[in-house]
Amino acid sequence: MKRILHIISSPRNGQSISIQLGDKVIEKLLQQYPGSTVTVNNVVDNDYDHLSVDHVTGYLSPADQHTPEQKAVIKASDEAVEELLAADLVVISLPIYNFNLPSALKAWIDHIIRAGKTFSYATGRPEGLLNGKKAYLAIASSGVYSDGPMKEWDHAEPYLRFILGFIGLRDVTTFRVEGLNFPGIKETALEKGLESVVVA
Repeated sequence: MKRILHIISSPRNGQSISIQLGDKVIEKLLQQYPGSTVTVNNVVDNDYDHLSVDHVTGYLSPADQHTPEQKAVIKASDEAVEELLAADLVVISLPIYNFNLPSALKAWIDHIIRAGKTFSYATGRPEGLLNGKKAYLAIASSGVYSDGPMKEWDHAEPYLRFILGFIGLRDVTTFRVEGLNFPGIKETALEKGLESVVVA
């Protein structure tokens, strides 16, 4: 049995291709690990704040020194971190917007990259603290970024792989539905993307 965390970052809800792809990954994981639990964090609905001075000072100061304002402002971050720490498997569903990830997902990332919680400088160099977990990326895009001339335009997957690796999530598998605006590709893009989902 596994604890699965599904991060959703598309505002399109039921029409979202990235959510459909992520749901397929979840379906396969539940087949692989019967009895597993799924927690969904829709970062669009949760609307994480952009970082403020209270966030930064709260992150960098001991908990017993937090002001009431700092406690209130970092509450969402603490909850997001605990949710991530509790998960065995993390599925991140995202559309590519303007060659990168949605701002709602970046805001969530800014709340879970926490020194002493998800990474540490204790040895003098940064070390991730989320070792032993596995992540899956479910990416939807209007263009084709997995290969070909547009590959170098994709700043979403490389960044996610880097930042997840920074906190110890180095076992990352990517699934894609792409070419959604390309005639001759878009007609079967979703079907092929869903069929490509194989988990281990």
